Order: sequence, then structure tokens, then C-alpha cells
Amino acid sequence: MPLDIFTEISLIIVVATAMAGMMRLLKQPLIIGHILTGIIVGPISLDVLRSVETVSVFSQMGVALLLFIVGLTLSPKVIKEVGKVSLVAGLGQIIFTSLIGFFIAVAFGFPPVASLYIAVALTFSSTIIIMKLLSDKHALHKLYGRISVGFLLVQDIVAIALLILVPYVSSGLDSGAVGIENVVWSVLVLGSVALASIYLIPRLCGFFAKGQEFLFLFSVAWGLGLASLFFQLGFSLEIGALVAGIALSSSPYHFEISSKMRPLRDFFIMLFFILLGSQMALGDISGLGVPVLVFSLFILLGNPLIVMVLMGLLGYDRKTGFSAGLTVAQISEFSLILVALGVQLGHLPNSILSLVTFVGVITIACSTYMISYSERIYGRVYKYLAVFERKTVRKERPERAESYKVILFGCHRVGHDLIERFKGLGRKFLVVESDPEILADLSKKGLNARYGDAADAEFLDELGLEDARMVVSTAPDLATNQILVGKVRQANRKAILMPVAYSVDDAMKLYKLGADYVILPHFLGGSHASEIAGRCGFDAKRFEKEKKTHIAYLKKMKESGREHPGFCDICDSGPDDRMQ
Repeated sequence: MPLDIFTEISLIIVVATAMAGMMRLLKQPLIIGHILTGIIVGPISLDVLRSVETVSVFSQMGVALLLFIVGLTLSPKVIKEVGKVSLVAGLGQIIFTSLIGFFIAVAFGFPPVASLYIAVALTFSSTIIIMKLLSDKHALHKLYGRISVGFLLVQDIVAIALLILVPYVSSGLDSGAVGIENVVWSVLVLGSVALASIYLIPRLCGFFAKGQEFLFLFSVAWGLGLASLFFQLGFSLEIGALVAGIALSSSPYHFEISSKMRPLRDFFIMLFFILLGSQMALGDISGLGVPVLVFSLFILLGNPLIVMVLMGLLGYDRKTGFSAGLTVAQISEFSLILVALGVQLGHLPNSILSLVTFVGVITIACSTYMISYSERIYGRVYKYLAVFERKTVRKERPERAESYKVILFGCHRVGHDLIERFKGLGRKFLVVESDPEILADLSKKGLNARYGDAADAEFLDELGLEDARMVVSTAPDLATNQILVGKVRQANRKAILMPVAYSVDDAMKLYKLGADYVILPHFLGGSHASEIAGRCGFDAKRFEKEKKTHIAYLKKMKESGREHPGFCDICDSGPDDRMQ
């Protein structure tokens, strides 16, 4: 009995969840579980996946969202910071890996076109997997981590360029060169997007950022809408999604957009890999066992050696080269997408897709352990790595980027007074605010401010909570503060943690979770009033002085748009209320 689409996708997700749990126990990336899920639900096993067209559309959305988020990281500032080493190491590794991989493929008897696809596919490393592993090791801000992220971005740009050009080259093989009309359209569309990103997008983002759901909806509409527009104009979805991300990369809200889009991306990209796994046929790989093994060894050993040679020539020490080299010891999701595109265009048989996919499963699994235990591995091989090191080397810098002593969530009412105290720390404190108008005001004053939501776990992971000495939250919602307290304590058990609560019960719950001091504004108000009464006594002149000071303070708060909440405002405060 055939299943309806809803039941079919539900069963696929159930199987994917079970495989993800298994991968978690084995400490493997979930991408391996997704591919294995595809094999299980595909025609060679349970044959559950029948609605291939529907899942294919979802997988295309996953690819578009993936490239959209990559585009969000490619701001002009980041591209400038990539530097000489990232460009040289990234392009050098691509060139040498492609050349060696091509000759290995030809030696195994693969046709020239298939050999070229395989060679190029072997050059790309997984930005998603490496970013996650480096983040888990708190290495994103180390020297090798910064360099690795840089040349991974270079790889992504090259991969995306190939994904754009391959369909054009394919059509060119059949019907001549790409028409001038396409070039004109490219210039017009890219120019329009560039102008929009400068003059229109900042205003739109400021408007949509007034609500978290509104900003999320705008981000999805912008990313998928621009991707669809490019596709309708004869371009690829990939370039449209990338351009959409780059257009928002300079926005002060790109951190929040990225964090909110990731769960959606992860779901749809999961379906891409499941579909990929379902299209694998074990019969296709039966005669390719030796090539799979050789290509896997080349990726696991050859790619790191190439990077170590390049890093050594650029003057970096052996440990930096070794650690950076391990980050290219696997192939990327772009590798699989590129080969899948080749199959779709009729350039390759399905067996090549199966070969590259098996290489991906092996290299991703092995490189995960290599990166996780890189310190132990280096301790055993460092003596043999002296050949990659010059006499004069560039040393690791001990400082970390964007490290803040104090992080304040919200500054509308209570937070305004706290900022005045924190100003004495110079640029060592960060304000996280969800109100675009307040955010703009903070930026004008030269304060470190970032748009974000204290209840967004993905966003909190990017703030460097492990370096903070104090975290203060003025969010009025208990659930938000519970999430924040949990994340801070998970990352940093030594930080002083001060959330706000509006009832004794809520305060006790936050204390149980690990808060150091819970701010209850009403009780603090009563305490402050009692101090004034005790200090001034029955002296009317002293009260007059306090009155003038208080009136001046209230006028300042009024001018800045900060009102005291009414009783109903406090009672009805919920997760969507602005931070205080």
C-alpha cells in the first residue's frame, strides 16, 4: 500500500532521528547519518522514499539556504581579513589537489570528464563541519582557526563559481557561447542588488527587525525570493542565494538572521543528503572499492601535506600548519552538490556520485577524529614535521578576537543605568539589544552593540560566553532568562550572572539554575526609597535636592524614549516583549 507524502516524510524523519542519535553516540557528524538514512529509506532497502520530486524541491531549498548563510559571512570586512595566507593556501591547495587527483583518476581508467569532476570534487572541504569542530574546540579565534576559516571561504567562493559556470559551460557545449544578453542581465541584476544593499536593505532591515518573527520571515523571503528571481532570469539558484546573503552581510542584524536561518537550513539540507543517499546504488560501487580507498587516503593524508607545505613556505610554524592542514582532510557538501549537478547534466554516471559520496563518508568520519585529537597526534609526529618549518616562523597570537568582559542583554530601562557603570570598562563590554532604534542609538554613541535575542541558543553560541566575567540580562521574560542562564553556565561556570525577575518565585527558579544575583526592580525600588528616607530624614532641603536630581534623571529617560512600564505591562510581559 503506497504511503501519502505526509506519512512518507514523517517516517523518513523518524529514521533520520534514529540515525542522528546513533551518530551522536559515535561522535560522528550528522551528515553521515543523513546519507545512511537515505540508503535505508531508498530503493535498495525499505523503499520508503517515493515522492522524489517533493523531496528534491526541499533539498534545493536546503542548498539555497546553505549558500545564503555562506553569503552572510562574506562581508567586505571579513573578505579583507582573509589575507594573503588564506588566499594562497586556499587556491594553492585547490590547484595541487586537482592536478594530483586528476592523474590518480586517469590512472584508474576514468574518462577525462569524469576524472576532472572527481579531481575538483576532492579539493573542497566542509565549511559547516570544520566550523562546528573548531567551535567545539574553542579554536575559531586561534591563529590556525582564523587561517582555516579564511581558506575555507576561498574554497566556498571557488565552489560556488563552479556551480554557476558548469550549467553555462554545459549549454555552451551544445549551443555555443553564453549569450551577451545573459551578461547584460548579470550586470543589471547585480548592480540593482548592490544599490539595494546600500540604500534599501538597511531601511528594510530596521523596519523588519522590530519583531523577531518579522525579521525571520523577511530573511526567508529575501533569500529564497532572490534565488528564484535569478533562476527565472536564467541564472542558477545558487548564485541568487549567495548574492542575497552578501547583500545582508553588512547589516547589523546579520548575526541574528544567520542564527535564525540555521535550523531551517539544517532541516532542508538534511533532506538533500537523504535524497543523495537514496540515489546511491551498492551495485554502482562494487568495482570501485580500490579507487574509493585510494582517494580517501589521498584526502586524509595528501591534502594536509599540501597545506603544510604551503603554510611552511609562507613562514608559519609546524604546529599551525599541521592544525590548519587537518581541516582539509575531508570533502565538502559542495563536492557532492557539484558531482550531483554533473549527473543531472548528463556528464557523469550515477556510479561516480556513489564513489564520491563513499569517499565523503569515509573522510568526514576519519577527519572528525583527526581534528578532535589533533593535539595527541601532533605530540607523536611533531619531530617529523620540522621539514615544513622555516628557521624564522610566525608565532601564534595569544589574544582572542571579540572578547568581552561584560555582556549586557537589553538596555531599555534597567540596562540604561548599567551601561553608565560599564562605560568605565572602555570597549570591554557588549550590549545585545533587540530594538533597532536603541541599537542605532548605541552605535552612534560608539558602544559595542549587537542585534540579537537572548532566547536564541544559536545566537548565544556565537557571543564568546566562555570569555565573559559578567553577564547581565534585563529581559522581563522568565523563559528567556532560563535559556540564557543555562547557556552561560554550560559555557562558563565562573562568570557572574545577573538576570532580572518580576516575582519571588521566578527569582528562586533562576537561583536554582545558577544565577549569582537576581535583580527584582520593585524590591530594589523600595530599598532605594528607604535609603533616601533614612539619609534625608525630616530635612526638606535634602529631599528638594533629591527631587531635582530625580527629575533631571526622569527627563533624560523620557527624552531617550525609555518609559517606566505600567502595572498591566508587567503582568502581561511575555517572550516577545523588548528587553528592559
